[in-house]
Amino acid sequence: MDWLADEPDKRADPRALWPECRSVVMLAASYAPESDPLAGLSLRDRAVISVYARGRDYHDVLKGRLKQIASRLKAKSGGEVKVFVDTAPVMEKPLAQAAGVGWQGKHSVLVSRQHGSWLFLGAIFTTADLPPDAAEADHCGSCTRCLDICPTDAFPAPYRLDARRCISYLTIEHRGPIPRDLRVGIGNRVFGCDDCLAVCPWNKFAAAGRDAKLQARADLDALPLAELARLDDAAFRVKFAGTPVKRTGRDSFVRNVLVAIGNSGNPALAPDAEALLADGSPLVRGAAIWALGRLAPERFARARAALAPRETDPDVQAEWSSPP
Repeated sequence: MDWLADEPDKRADPRALWPECRSVVMLAASYAPESDPLAGLSLRDRAVISVYARGRDYHDVLKGRLKQIASRLKAKSGGEVKVFVDTAPVMEKPLAQAAGVGWQGKHSVLVSRQHGSWLFLGAIFTTADLPPDAAEADHCGSCTRCLDICPTDAFPAPYRLDARRCISYLTIEHRGPIPRDLRVGIGNRVFGCDDCLAVCPWNKFAAAGRDAKLQARADLDALPLAELARLDDAAFRVKFAGTPVKRTGRDSFVRNVLVAIGNSGNPALAPDAEALLADGSPLVRGAAIWALGRLAPERFARARAALAPRETDPDVQAEWSSPP
């Protein structure tokens, strides 16, 4: 996430990214789920994957469509065009609010009166001088549901997100061990988090997304944690081919699965954690130690006596020496 601190001027003004830009066309696609995305949180031996990541990678789907629209815009206006879907330091949400698509809610995500919080965003920059639309006003009012539900207290104030505590950041972008004080809050979320989006009252107006290419795959719903813990790199790539999950990599993903196993309260999953104590990835080994210690203290003690003296990675050593 270092890009957030790099070249802030390019994010503050589209013209800093492309000096010839005169207009920005913002587009949105709904991926609203058909069922309650929080229902799986009660199935502690199953994995919860964020709604947006259960289907095809939206970057690929939207970029192709943006290029088609941009080509038509270029032919009609005569201006040059560039398209962006998370491919440059573009502040899509403020631009979308300025374009009237929606407003940034207190959870920092764009909210639409028609589609709720379930929107993918894309941008077309153009040298054509287009008439602007009216900006959307903030309609959050006094509601704080999105702030109140956050399992890791990632919102220090309305409209402010501390990414270091956000489950989406921790399970997708963060590459090291997940901080111990945040692991319990993660529950069984193994890729992303939908809590703050799902409780937004404006979702009641959102119809389920109808785009076939963005539909969630049924085979990625409520996957058994035991099955996911056994994935090697090749099996992981096959399982999540074409989805956003693939980009996090097998080791980070299995780390997340082991945190969920540790939170499951199910001792029957202890052998799956124990089997990964010898994994080739220090990231996985460290998470396996924590999970085993939570589920089976006696097995943890025996494993520590056998394996801790031989461990050379400092992060894994720290896991052995810390209480479960």
